[in-house]
Amino acid sequence: MTQFSTPLDYSSPAAERYSAVPRLWTRLLWPALGLVLLIVFDLLLIPHFGRITVSNGRLTGTLIEIFRWSGPQITLAIGMTLVLATGGVDLSVGAVMALAGAVVGELITQRGWPPVMAIAAAMVVSLAAGAWNGLLVTLLDIQPIVATLVLMVAGRGIAQSVGGSAHLEVGGSIFDWLGGSTLGLPTEGLVGLLVFAITVSFVRLSNAGLLIEATGGNPVASRYAGVGVKRVVLMAYIFCGLCAGLAGLLQTAENHGVDPSQMGVYWELDAILAVVLGGTSLMGGRFSLTGAVLGAFLIVTLTTSIQSKVPVEYALIPKAIVVIVVCLLQSDTFRRKISRR
Repeated sequence: MTQFSTPLDYSSPAAERYSAVPRLWTRLLWPALGLVLLIVFDLLLIPHFGRITVSNGRLTGTLIEIFRWSGPQITLAIGMTLVLATGGVDLSVGAVMALAGAVVGELITQRGWPPVMAIAAAMVVSLAAGAWNGLLVTLLDIQPIVATLVLMVAGRGIAQSVGGSAHLEVGGSIFDWLGGSTLGLPTEGLVGLLVFAITVSFVRLSNAGLLIEATGGNPVASRYAGVGVKRVVLMAYIFCGLCAGLAGLLQTAENHGVDPSQMGVYWELDAILAVVLGGTSLMGGRFSLTGAVLGAFLIVTLTTSIQSKVPVEYALIPKAIVVIVVCLLQSDTFRRKISRR
């Protein structure tokens, strides 16, 4: 019987493949722990932070509002997760949010369209925006950061030309529902969790998740193995565009209108940050939708905490510090160096 005299080298590539799943769960620990500590900090230092009351049949309070504000962030982070998992990135999601909101506002307020038809048109535009990004990346082999930067700039200009520079008031029963509550809870947050549940069911109960991970992990080997790499990447960008459009509609419902020049500004950065905090690598490959949800909750809770205790001109500094700490704790190299010392 063959015996091995040396232990398994856990720094080898083969060992990394076998330990990828436990390491992913380890990475989920840090954003979850950061979220819990942040909530405990807020409960101790912010008056009435944990108070939840019932008003007109709906729950109210700071925690409930965090759940509400997390809905669009979760939706955006879910779409960004699949794009990052293929080894790409989408910088245009904020502009697509503004574009979807502008289309809805223009069709309802200026053209007199029914809200349902306006929403359908906005989602078609969002799908087309995602397909545009995907085609630039797959057919023309343009670097994702450059391809999506084009729509990041042009998309907001198109949104402003469609909706104008004024704030468009948007109403209707469906927007009242999206911006209101369902069973006492904010509908926006429930929609975000619904998008998460549907996406998890699709990518984990079918071979879609495996194809996405294979494409991001090694596109050349995946292509030789028969995987339609370009189709996978294209579908990821289309899905991300749809998520961005839905997030724009949720924001429109929350604000009871849309300002194309302001909606979605810098949201692409928060979306990428939420996904990375959740343990998904920017290099592609394995991804975590659960981690993206945790990252979105962490970003929204952190922003709420900062706005409550820190002057506006200094708000970004503590946010950057918390993000750096969580990212360092997720780093295997950083933890190894700390443990050695």
